[in-house]
Amino acid sequence: MGLDLYTRHNELPLFKHYASSIDANYYNHVQVALNHLGEQVRFRIPRLKHLDLILQRDAWVVVDRVLNDFPIIGWTLFETEHRENLHEPVNCEVRTWHASADLIHDRTLEAMEMLLGEELAENLPEDSSVVPFKSKN
Repeated sequence: MGLDLYTRHNELPLFKHYASSIDANYYNHVQVALNHLGEQVRFRIPRLKHLDLILQRDAWVVVDRVLNDFPIIGWTLFETEHRENLHEPVNCEVRTWHASADLIHDRTLEAMEMLLGEELAENLPEDSSVVPFKSKN
């Protein structure tokens, strides 16, 4: 049986939502992690008691595990359909379910980057490398 994906962020009323963008490095790193670690990755966020970050292809959601995984803040609706440049920010929507959610926005993304780096370092084969382009000569 497969892992049930988290969906409560689509079921509960929002506090607010707004258009935003996410740094390309964050977006690309999450996509690499999902390719190697599975369709859903969950981390505890350091120094933010009771909060976990759930990463999926279509949403990144911070949840309060003490409150039955109630969503706090999330990034969703990533605009990648005609994405041609891997270095440009990705437009998205930020959704919040808590009045103070914006206070953890930046800290969550910084923690995500650190945690993904550690997890990928532990789970990628040591012999993985970049394949060089062949020369025309």
